[in-house]
Amino acid sequence: MASGPMSADEKYSLITRNLQEVLGEDKLRQIVEERDLKVYWGTATTGRPHVAYFVPMSKIADFLKAGCEVTILFADLHAYLDNMKAPWQLLELRVKYYESIIKSMLTSIGVPLDKLKFVKGTDYQLSREYTLDLYKLSSVVTEHDAKKAGAEVVKQVDHPLLSGLLYPGLQALDEEYLKVDCQFGGVDQRKIFTFSEKYLPNIGYTKRIHLMNPMVPGLTGGKMSASEEDSKIDILDDTATLKKKLKKAFCEPGNITDNGILSFCKYVIIPLLPDTGFTVPRGEQFGGPLTYTSYNDLEDAFKTEVIHPGDLKAAVLTHLDKLLHPIRQHFQDPELKSLVNKAYPKPQKPQKPSKGGEQKSVVSDEVTPGRLDMRVGRVVAVEMHPEADTLYVETIETGESAPRTVVSGLVKHITQEQLLQRMVVLLCNIKPAKMRGVTSEAMVLCASQKDGECKSVELLDVAEGSAPGDRVYIDGFQTATPDDRLNPKRKIFEKLQEDFVVTGDGEAQWKGHGFMTRSGPVTAKTLRNTTIS
Repeated sequence: MASGPMSADEKYSLITRNLQEVLGEDKLRQIVEERDLKVYWGTATTGRPHVAYFVPMSKIADFLKAGCEVTILFADLHAYLDNMKAPWQLLELRVKYYESIIKSMLTSIGVPLDKLKFVKGTDYQLSREYTLDLYKLSSVVTEHDAKKAGAEVVKQVDHPLLSGLLYPGLQALDEEYLKVDCQFGGVDQRKIFTFSEKYLPNIGYTKRIHLMNPMVPGLTGGKMSASEEDSKIDILDDTATLKKKLKKAFCEPGNITDNGILSFCKYVIIPLLPDTGFTVPRGEQFGGPLTYTSYNDLEDAFKTEVIHPGDLKAAVLTHLDKLLHPIRQHFQDPELKSLVNKAYPKPQKPQKPSKGGEQKSVVSDEVTPGRLDMRVGRVVAVEMHPEADTLYVETIETGESAPRTVVSGLVKHITQEQLLQRMVVLLCNIKPAKMRGVTSEAMVLCASQKDGECKSVELLDVAEGSAPGDRVYIDGFQTATPDDRLNPKRKIFEKLQEDFVVTGDGEAQWKGHGFMTRSGPVTAKTLRNTTIS
């Protein structure tokens, strides 16, 4: 491309390069001819970013070269609204991680950060004006259109939460509040984009342009997803892990369809390479190395099997490792290492069994309540068990990277409506067990009282201000380290549970020591002088 100022046609060509679709081409051409384009790209701060994020990063590089004003939105509120993929108490940590990793990615591909504007969603989405506009939008949007708009983006469940229906509306309003001409995203956002084009004019705002990238196939052939470990390469994966994942990746000889390796070459590696081109190493006995400056030439060579999958993978490994190396180095900083661990806490793993088959324990054999891993949870979904009329299957947020599935026999005592969004006390370090075909990963603790044939059961109440993931401890044992996994043969919980009671004052206790969270005591609403199970 010429070194002088770009023409409008050159800018348009660069802005639309490698895009799958543009909605509003005529308006885009008009703006580019008159002034610099204002564009934003948003990302919900949920799972850890993977290498497919280099696809929008490379397009952001194109936008900047074309003179665009670019805003990057860290959509923390969206992350919470999407079935709480990011628990509220982790939002700030994940925003910090996303900002650090994305800035590091942009730096690794030579994008100057001073030309970008970074915005956090909750910095303006909780304002009075934005909230009133969201209400105004909700008064004209149908449930059908809201659900349809989020179908490819918001996690789909049998009983969708209202939060998921709000998600598309927020994304539409962001276009107005960020004062941009267009929004850029993956083609999986198309339904939200058309939703925005339909409804923003209904509340007096201008319809925006929409630019869409294709979705890059994952290593297994489908969409690369942060929630599917085998489909993705994490930004911080080391060289050995890269090599292992690429070796296992789907890359059938001659197959150019759903080939994540080839797609990564097309949308990331080749657009970012200097004029030297993309070199595929080959042994001299096979004709020696080959170099490509055009993706079409590379694709043709692979399609005709001039290039072997192993050689292509080796070339991608070399180039990808160069991209990731400075990012990995940056994240050797102790503060950033700590940030990663806090933003994405690892789920507890069971200890390996000994040769005799029993679980090894690094804690004392003394039976104390400090060995119990009890936490506050929030029930985010409740369904009837498909094989049992007396059981619920609950999805419960616990402050971990993913919610837990819990099966409870509460159907006769508590309605689904009473459970949904309810804070509960969970015992989290019991051994997962299948209950009529569904694996239960924790136990909901309740106050229960039996009077003849009648049994009363009610959920324990945690103190106001408690949050999912907060530890529930017995007063006096808060410094103890819980077992990673209770050995069912030793019946630790069963022995302790014998002395779990609700007092006459409604407080949950063990031998006179209260159940506590950081916000205060655990209580029962109405039951008194009864047991906890």
